[in-house]
Amino acid sequence: MADLITLGWRERLALPQLGIALLKAKLDTGARSSSLHVDTLETFQRDGDTWLRFSLHVGRRSPLAIRCEAPALDRRTVTDTGGRRTERWFIRTAVELAGQQFEIDVNLTDRRHMLFPMLLGRSALSGRVAVDPALSYTQPRPSTTTVPSR
Repeated sequence: MADLITLGWRERLALPQLGIALLKAKLDTGARSSSLHVDTLETFQRDGDTWLRFSLHVGRRSPLAIRCEAPALDRRTVTDTGGRRTERWFIRTAVELAGQQFEIDVNLTDRRHMLFPMLLGRSALSGRVAVDPALSYTQPRPSTTTVPSR
């Protein structure tokens, strides 16, 4: 564990495959999966596969919505902090955080009442970073030019 980078409970990251250069995220070791806020979500078929088309605003004051498309990875049951179970669509996408770029599974949901549009759960964090809840925004803004790590 000595080679793990320590991050704060909130950090800035990028989702380069989705065209999102900067997004604030809560790092939550209590949550298993990662979640991304979407304003709209629809399914469609492309070459016999299920794809997802969704849009989101990356900042509270941003008037422009980013429109994204990604192949559907799966549809899974997720239990939220209130104990409610819902079916959510998942995608796999690259995340850039702390100078590293790696693939994560992320579910798409309505997080408009949450402080952060993205929640990074322990499945994405495990073996990559340690989280110190006393810290915030420890890293510079992502450059979206790093090479994917495995």
